[in-house]
Amino acid sequence: MYALERHDSITELLRDEGRVVVADLASRFDVTTETIRRDLDALEQAGVLQRVHGGAVAAGHSSVSESSFDERQAQHTPGKAAIALAAARLVPPTFAGSVALDAGTTTAAVAVHLASWEPAEPGRLLTVITNAVPIAATLQHSPHIDLRLLGGRVRGLTSAAVGTATVEQISALRPDIAFVGTNGISAGFGLSTPDELEGAVKTAYVRAARRVVALADQTKHGAEALTRFARLDEVDTLVTDTAPPADLAGALAESDVEVIVA
Repeated sequence: MYALERHDSITELLRDEGRVVVADLASRFDVTTETIRRDLDALEQAGVLQRVHGGAVAAGHSSVSESSFDERQAQHTPGKAAIALAAARLVPPTFAGSVALDAGTTTAAVAVHLASWEPAEPGRLLTVITNAVPIAATLQHSPHIDLRLLGGRVRGLTSAAVGTATVEQISALRPDIAFVGTNGISAGFGLSTPDELEGAVKTAYVRAARRVVALADQTKHGAEALTRFARLDEVDTLVTDTAPPADLAGALAESDVEVIVA
């Protein structure tokens, strides 16, 4: 395969998956890792991608880049839908307790499933806590949901309440399960997000909950955003759509994180 053909294939992979790994590309194209690194250097010079440790991400996916809720909702993938369904199954009709839903499109997809939740025992309510305005809108009319909307300053970009008041409210709670989204999950850095205020809220959920369930599709594997909000050993379960790469899988196993592949 000629270099230009590899470049086109790499560009297509980035468009579909958001990230590529040098070792995987070398195996796919049957070339050396040095050849792939030269390909990535050329594509970075062309503005197609940005080099990161071990590979590359699509251009614009820097540690501080962040799409709006509406933009991410429009990019809703089958992977996210599968993750949401698998996560919702962790709250069966027999569940008795409280659930916290972090802001984000994947957690919003979980909320769609919870909106039709019905208890095995008539009269029982499911308490759902959230700082996300869209999630509250989804659940507000559900007859079996006791909805608790947290206050704070609402970020227009993500429609999430953030700030000291939000963090203090979460810190005074002890939800049974917290479903937390992430912009990146890596072996060395843990779970991360671009904005420090969003990160503080996520950290509060992680510290407050009895069980922490992280939701991350394959594009988040190995990615690192600016602000770390949790170490891997602070997470109980990861729900994802594809088995994590070897380095991340090893770190998750070492941290005793249950991995559910939807």
